[in-house]
Amino acid sequence: MIRLAVRCRAEQAELVLDELLALAPSGVEQTDGEGWTEYAIYGAPSELPELGSLDAASGDGLVEVRSSAVADDWGERWREFHRAVAVGGRIVVRPPWIAAEQAIAELRAHQPHDEGLRADPIDLVIEPAQAFGTGAHPTTRLSLGLLVELAEQGLAAGPLLDLGAGSGVLAIAAAKLGWSPVSAVDREPAAVEASRENAAANEVELTAARLDIRDAPLEARATVVANLTAPLLSELARSLESGICPRVLICSGMLREQADSVAVRFAELGYDELARPELAAWAGLRLELE
Repeated sequence: MIRLAVRCRAEQAELVLDELLALAPSGVEQTDGEGWTEYAIYGAPSELPELGSLDAASGDGLVEVRSSAVADDWGERWREFHRAVAVGGRIVVRPPWIAAEQAIAELRAHQPHDEGLRADPIDLVIEPAQAFGTGAHPTTRLSLGLLVELAEQGLAAGPLLDLGAGSGVLAIAAAKLGWSPVSAVDREPAAVEASRENAAANEVELTAARLDIRDAPLEARATVVANLTAPLLSELARSLESGICPRVLICSGMLREQADSVAVRFAELGYDELARPELAAWAGLRLELE
């Protein structure tokens, strides 16, 4: 078994991923570092795309392409890297092979006391093999934290749209926190299917559909969650110029140094910045119409 990894600059990650999925439509593994993102594909040597194809797909965003052999039991050892995470003391996100009781016990044993879990946290079970977004990535955790903040203020109500839903974790969390109806959209068919399957596993109702914000109009929603890169957030702002702006907008997926420009872009549409949490190299924004 071979692991083929493509590393690119963080600001080029969305564009590189878009091209790589044409070569690996079943999905890729994502790892983020300071200023870079790495995507990895696993398979037998005969099943992997040629390095030249990856170079062409990655364009000028490419930093490095490398391959390495992995142990025959990689399918089992891979699970060790996916652990449960807690957000805001109220939500636990876990893979299906970790029981809810085990996840909560482990998190309580390792979390700082001032971030301890509530007595009865919301349980989210997400299959990480299906698509992107398991709850562990900083941008997902920032978005989840902002959803919890809104819920704590009694604002978890009305319709919500999750843009770039991935595995549907944000849409599912929103439904469990009180928003309804909830919609999840993504440009990748595998992500749409994963959102539907994860929603069923969590016994929540949501609609999932394929949509690219660069090509299709957005359906009006009182709250929109957009865990997208800075360039796509700019595209979102452009699409809202001639449409109905959501009352509340949660943005993540941007680097800390990009947050100012994103906030300014939405301020032009009348949005006030009410919160800007940061985690690792990433930032989130809670924006509301004036």
